[in-house]
Amino acid sequence: MTIHESVLDAVGETPLVRLNRVTAGLAPAVYGKVEFSNPGGSVKDRAALAMVRDAERTGALPPTGGGVIVEATSGNTGVGLAVVAAQHGHRAVFVVPNTIAREKVTLLRAYGAEVVETIGTLPREHPRHVKNLAARIAEQTPGGWYANQYDNPANPRVHELTTGPEIWRQTDGRVTHLVSGIGTGGTISGTGRFLRGHGVVVVGADPEASVYGGGDGSPYYVESVGHYRHPDTRGEDSPQVYDPAVVDRMLRVPDRESLRMTRRLAHEEGLLVGGSSGCAVAAALRLAEELGPRDLVVVILPDSGRNYLSKYFDDGWLTRLGFQDAAAGPRVRDRLPGAARLPVAPGGTPLAEVLRAHREGPVAVVVARESGDPTRSLPEVLGVVRVEALRAVVDGEPGRADEDVAGHAVPATAVGAGEAVDSAAARLGPAEHVLLLVDGRVVAVHPAELLRG
Repeated sequence: MTIHESVLDAVGETPLVRLNRVTAGLAPAVYGKVEFSNPGGSVKDRAALAMVRDAERTGALPPTGGGVIVEATSGNTGVGLAVVAAQHGHRAVFVVPNTIAREKVTLLRAYGAEVVETIGTLPREHPRHVKNLAARIAEQTPGGWYANQYDNPANPRVHELTTGPEIWRQTDGRVTHLVSGIGTGGTISGTGRFLRGHGVVVVGADPEASVYGGGDGSPYYVESVGHYRHPDTRGEDSPQVYDPAVVDRMLRVPDRESLRMTRRLAHEEGLLVGGSSGCAVAAALRLAEELGPRDLVVVILPDSGRNYLSKYFDDGWLTRLGFQDAAAGPRVRDRLPGAARLPVAPGGTPLAEVLRAHREGPVAVVVARESGDPTRSLPEVLGVVRVEALRAVVDGEPGRADEDVAGHAVPATAVGAGEAVDSAAARLGPAEHVLLLVDGRVVAVHPAELLRG
C-alpha cells in the first residue's frame, strides 16, 4: 500500500478508466483520465500545488507559511489552493462568481477559506469583475499573493511535466488523440504540448457559446470550461496560459448534449462527474465516430459531480431550464409554442425605436450583444416589456420617446418547455402578465394567461 507523508503527495498519478457503455459501437478505445481522484477533487490540484510552490520558491509567498493566497475561481482551483494553504500554513481568500454551484462555496468554506462573491456576468473592465476584485484584495492585504491561474506559467507547465507524461506512460505510447475542455487553458496547453511532441492529435471541447470555439460569448450552464465574454468587454481578455497553437481541432458542444452526457456517465459508467467532463466526453465520442480500431482516445475528466448535485443531477433544475421533460404531462410546450424568432430589444434602445420595430406583443429586453441566434441565454435577459404599455407611455408624454427601454423592463418568470403545466403555472405571480419560455435558452415570450388558462 502506498503511504504519503502529506495529502499533497497524492496529487497526480490519476488513473485512466476505459469507457465501455457510452462508447458502444465505436471502433477506438476511449479512456477517461480521472482527475477528480486528486485529493481536492479536480485537475486543478496540480496547478494549485505548482503555483504555490513556485511562489514560495521566488519569495512571493513565505516558504514557512503565514502568507495569504488570493484567487479568482469558479471553485476547483480555489479548493486545490485551500488544500495547499492548509498544509503550508497560509490563509486563503477566494473571489467567486455568484453563478457557480452552491456546493462549491460550501466546500471552499469547509477548508477554512474566506469566500467573497461577486456578480458573474460583469464586463472585464468592471472593478468588481472576479479577476479585478481578487487582484485588488491581494494588493490591499498584507502578505497577499494573487495566484492568477489565468496568466501564471506554472499552471500549464505542471501539466507538461506531469499530466502529459502520465498519459503517455499509462497507454504505453499508444494514445493517438487527446480531448480536453478549455477553461484557463492550462490543462490542454501543457498536456497537449507534451503529447503533441509525440504525434498525438489535440482536440478542444468547448461549450457552444464560448468564444474559444467561435461562439458569441453569451452565458452557458456548463461550469469550469469555456470562455464567457460580456458584450461591454473591450480588447483581448483570453488567459495568457492558453496556447491555441497546441489545439489541432475544436469541437463545440451545446449545453443540452453536455448535460445529458454528464448524466449518462453516472448512470451507465458509474462515473459521477461535472458538466465539463460531460462536454469533453460528448466531444470525444463525436471524434471517435471518425476513427478506427487502431486509435486510442484519452479524454480529461476534470472534476466530480458531487460539486453539482443541486444543478446537473437535480431533475427540477434541469426541467425548469428546459433541458429535460417532466415525468408526466401535459407539458408547457403543449400549451405554448416556440416563436419563429424571439422578439428582442437590446438595452439602450429608445422607446420610439422599440415601438417602430415591434407593433404588438411582449418583447424581451436583453444585454446588448450582436447575435444571429434567434434564441438568447437566460442570464442575458434583463426583463420584458409590453408594447401596449410602452405605447401608452409615449402617447401620454411624447418627450419620453428617447428613454432607454431597459428602464421599463420588468422581471418575468422563466418556465421550461418540458415542465408540467400545473407546476410551471404555480410559479407565476398573480400579477405577472408575461413569461419567458426556456428550452435551454430563451426561445419565446408569451402572455402569462396562456399558461394559466
